[in-house]
Amino acid sequence: MTDTALPEGAAPTTEGGDRVTPILFAVAIFTSAALVFVVQPMVTKLVLPMLGGSPSVWNTAMVFFQTALLAGYGYAHLLQRLTSMRAQMATHLVLLLLAALFLPLKISGLLGDPDPNAPIGWLLATLALSVGAPFAVLSATAPLLQAWYARVRAGHADGQNPYVLYAASNLGSFLALLAYPLLIEPLMTLSGQRASWSGGYAAFMLMVVALAAVAWRKGQIGSAPVASLETSPPIPWREKIILVLLAAAPSSLMLGVTAHLATDVASAPFLWVIPLALYLLTFVIAFQDRPWIPLPITLVLAAAVSLACISFTAFRTGDWILMFGLHLGAFFLLALMCHQRLAARRPPPDRLTEFYLLMSLGGVVGGAFTALLAPVLFNGVWEYPLVLVLAGLARPLNRAPIRNWEVYLFVGAVLATGLPPFLSAVFQADWGFAWWFNNNVSDNMPGLTQFIMLGPILAGFILRDRTPAFVIIAGLIALSTAYIARGYDAAFTDRSFFGVMKIGVTQDPRLGGQVNILMHGTTLHGAQPRNPAFACMPTLYYAPASPIGQTTQMLQRRRPGLKIGVVGQGSGAMAGYKRAADEMKFFEIDPMVDRLSRDPQWFSFISDCADGPIQTVLGDARLTMARETAGTYDLLLIDAFSSDSVPTHLLTVEAIEGYLKLLKPDGVVILHLSNRNLDITLPAAAAAQRLGAANLHQLYQEAPTAPDMAEASTEALILSPTEAGLAEFRGDPNWGELADTEVRPWTDDYVNLFGSLWRHFRQ
Repeated sequence: MTDTALPEGAAPTTEGGDRVTPILFAVAIFTSAALVFVVQPMVTKLVLPMLGGSPSVWNTAMVFFQTALLAGYGYAHLLQRLTSMRAQMATHLVLLLLAALFLPLKISGLLGDPDPNAPIGWLLATLALSVGAPFAVLSATAPLLQAWYARVRAGHADGQNPYVLYAASNLGSFLALLAYPLLIEPLMTLSGQRASWSGGYAAFMLMVVALAAVAWRKGQIGSAPVASLETSPPIPWREKIILVLLAAAPSSLMLGVTAHLATDVASAPFLWVIPLALYLLTFVIAFQDRPWIPLPITLVLAAAVSLACISFTAFRTGDWILMFGLHLGAFFLLALMCHQRLAARRPPPDRLTEFYLLMSLGGVVGGAFTALLAPVLFNGVWEYPLVLVLAGLARPLNRAPIRNWEVYLFVGAVLATGLPPFLSAVFQADWGFAWWFNNNVSDNMPGLTQFIMLGPILAGFILRDRTPAFVIIAGLIALSTAYIARGYDAAFTDRSFFGVMKIGVTQDPRLGGQVNILMHGTTLHGAQPRNPAFACMPTLYYAPASPIGQTTQMLQRRRPGLKIGVVGQGSGAMAGYKRAADEMKFFEIDPMVDRLSRDPQWFSFISDCADGPIQTVLGDARLTMARETAGTYDLLLIDAFSSDSVPTHLLTVEAIEGYLKLLKPDGVVILHLSNRNLDITLPAAAAAQRLGAANLHQLYQEAPTAPDMAEASTEALILSPTEAGLAEFRGDPNWGELADTEVRPWTDDYVNLFGSLWRHFRQ
């Protein structure tokens, strides 16, 4: 990059007397960036309940925000055609005022409730109507103010590198994102957040007015054009494509890591912001004059951590903190590598807005690929490991002659990556070894594979400067581990907006042999033995001995016919309890789940086991259950999980109050609260306490003598509008009362998932 030329006869100065203008520019950019990135989790949290709390809501919303950011950057680029800074500032202020008409922010109801069969279009359009204008205008501030700064300070040394202000912009974004889960979400209601954001927007407008006044008073703007910057050569198309791709890879990886986090813990802002904050931090580092992490160090660390991450991507583990740390570390280093390579290619200041426009376009391309295109192209989450591998192409090329030992090392690594699939295929082939493999090797194959992969990982690290060889080795590691880690996944895999559903087949001799399993992420959503002798026995969380089974059978002894509502269809296991006189209705948001659970090829609880027809109502349960008649249900089961995450809007005070209204006076609602990572029991108990609802708690441990797929440990809370509803349960020693809690109950206006995570780890 060449230095920007100064006006003829001028020399770079720091002009120590003028400290106000640089500070005002920095504060304005910092404030606008904070507003832009606080609004993202806030608005997405507002819309999340309308789509069942799905993790895909955030990824789709991110595509919208990236597109709106691109629109803002495009506007900033076009505004440079106005040669008068007075005209530019006036135009921007007018647009800021017009966008203020959308305040305070709220979710537009013009499009009605979302269609679960086509949620993406509804979500993008609703976000555009709700927040599109203020977000796009605000997002234009960073490149716009940097362009103004380059012109206002054209005669000074600091005006020659306005890109430094981009680091300040991303620092503001980074700090705002950290503040959201740690301070804003735990301490403020959504109503308070919306009001505070509107106040921040008004304060920012005053800053822009003050900036214009200061610049005008010092004679730095007027109706005449300011001193123009020297025009540099146009950016070649090849260079433009490289810039777009360097920006696209981190954007895609950010959404891939976010989906991984949100699927197995909770679809919540405190998890969404972690990858986004790291993403912004890489910009802060990459655009520093002296980066905290120099590029040569980044390249070494990125090679080591990304290879390790790729080798684990296909495997599931109970140590999710270690895995999340590994995935986040690989994402951070790869994003930093791409952004440092991007920063090194930045053009002179006269091309600044075009550079940011290309970078923003790359963000949209990467985000759209992961959130919109990949679910159509792939039946599993293949885009994440694919981009992990392809990001290696951003590494610099080593053009030195290839040495013989490098060739031997590469060939050895390639052969080693094929060893685990080869061993698996040989032992499972019709050689008479299959029984020995299944009994002695299959369970240990993931560990054996990872041990064998140590060789290719080491070889890939040594060859990290040979970019093509590095990428090929990384890709083969990914393919090898994915082949071995199929496990239950081999039978069936399909994908929808709401996630990847898998049907696996395992053997449980004590349940008659084959058992089909429905999985979402790392959580089992139902299992059914295929042996007719066991096929209609509800299993896992719905087993007769579980709290759900106990409650259902207790109420069935109470009445010959029950009206039962079930939120979350899963494999349809609850249908195994339906008698001829019972009425049962499922409330399910994912049409694919309904299709799979009704297909006798996989599960027959609904088609064959239930005595009589069963209805499924598609859509978010809070929306669809609001249309049900009050006082009609004997039993409601709230069991809607996305992998192991929690749709928090189904556990708020308002939600539970709605369930109780749908019950008969002696009806019962079961809240299934099993969770590996969060304490969701105390907020639910606190909600019952606030509502004054009778409630009992049970933590059931599966019997060690039960068949493997028969039962699952289950935590549940049962509630009733009256004490009569729980009369029989109070005499059962399995059920007990929870002590009054000081934990704040969740409401539609307040949810603190970070507190739930913290309590879980303190237990």
